[in-house]
Amino acid sequence: MIYTVTLNPSIDFIVRLDKVEIGAVNRMDSDDKFAGGKGINVSRILQRLGYDNTATGFIGGFTGRFVEEGLDKEGIKTQFVSVDQDTRINVKIKADDETEINGAGPVISESQLAELETILSSLNQGDVVVFAGSAPANLGNQVYNRLIPLAKKAGAEVVCDFEGQTLLDSLNYEPLLVKPNNHELEAIFGVKLNGLDDVEKYAREILAKGAKNVIISMAGDGALLVTKEAAYFAKPIKGQVKNSVGAGDSMVAGFTGEFVTSGDPIEALKWGVACGTSTAFSDDLADIAFIKETYEKVEVEKR
Repeated sequence: MIYTVTLNPSIDFIVRLDKVEIGAVNRMDSDDKFAGGKGINVSRILQRLGYDNTATGFIGGFTGRFVEEGLDKEGIKTQFVSVDQDTRINVKIKADDETEINGAGPVISESQLAELETILSSLNQGDVVVFAGSAPANLGNQVYNRLIPLAKKAGAEVVCDFEGQTLLDSLNYEPLLVKPNNHELEAIFGVKLNGLDDVEKYAREILAKGAKNVIISMAGDGALLVTKEAAYFAKPIKGQVKNSVGAGDSMVAGFTGEFVTSGDPIEALKWGVACGTSTAFSDDLADIAFIKETYEKVEVEKR
């Protein structure tokens, strides 16, 4: 079973209008509301690809019920810990510029955290857990240093989609996959990357620190998968970018689902790129028909 952990889920409230005028009344042209959060995005794409999975984390209030009901409608199993305060709302304004206003999220008690620890401790050999995104403020991202070891001790593999120090800390647990983008890779090592050779060089530094597979996403410049055995470059696919929210999560889902099933890194990269690209070219997370169409366009070459 694949589990996704979203410590601070959200309702993603997407608002579309031509232009935002500060200090004036702005009327939207259209809007959508989706169950959001990085791990939840992974769950939604996994389900569309046909991979059974369970979403867990913290959920609360009427906003939390919206998230759970949305996942249930998509056939996604959930095992959330209930909390006292409302799940947050993140507002994504798509206008002449794209602007995000993200909610803070609820306060998590020690007993509620212990409930999640119990869930992770009860996993089985062969399970895979995707840890993704930031934690509620009162926990801080250091909480992952409590949670990830529980999954590993239970015999599960872990996938870690974090930035900065949280990503570096996660390498102590030998994650199956990490997926920084090229800018995050630059920030981690304090360097400027010039070309694929540099990207591969520093991705291998991530491998040396403990990761089993590293994907460096480079937006319109493609993606590079680096393993201990080889490196594979997926060429960029041309199209109109409509949505930057969830593209990276979609890539994580596509890679994880295929790799756990087949163990084939090239096929996993192709599905990861297909999912990430098709979501970038969609208003919401991509549907399965578009993902399959995009998959046919993915070209991967060994370096």
